[in-house]
Amino acid sequence: MYSGTCLCGSVAYQIHGEIGEVVICHCQRCRKANGSAYAVNAPIKCADFELVKGETSLKEFCSSPGVHRVFCGNCGAPIYSKRDNDPVHYRLRLGTLDTPLTHGPSMHIFAASKAEWNVVCDGLPQYAERP
Repeated sequence: MYSGTCLCGSVAYQIHGEIGEVVICHCQRCRKANGSAYAVNAPIKCADFELVKGETSLKEFCSSPGVHRVFCGNCGAPIYSKRDNDPVHYRLRLGTLDTPLTHGPSMHIFAASKAEWNVVCDGLPQYAERP
């Protein structure tokens, strides 16, 4: 089991299942949503996600057609995103995890969109878009 919280602690969750392949996304939407050079995301099954507290604190923003970003309305911390075309999975924002993760990132996606000042030097494969 994994657990996580937002920055202010208003939102808490548990994951009763596996966390999928970890990817580092450099697309402009992820950069803007996280206020950083990239986002580190992994798929989880919606059925494995349990909101422990903070349901009324969660807010949702449709960042592009069919893509919904869910975040804490108090502190702004991104929690997960969901897609209309994949109703079985959420894409968890791994920075909100409080439990150590046993596996790290496997690739960089949308590297063609990365911030010009960001230098990637970890040796992981880089893809211009999603492979």
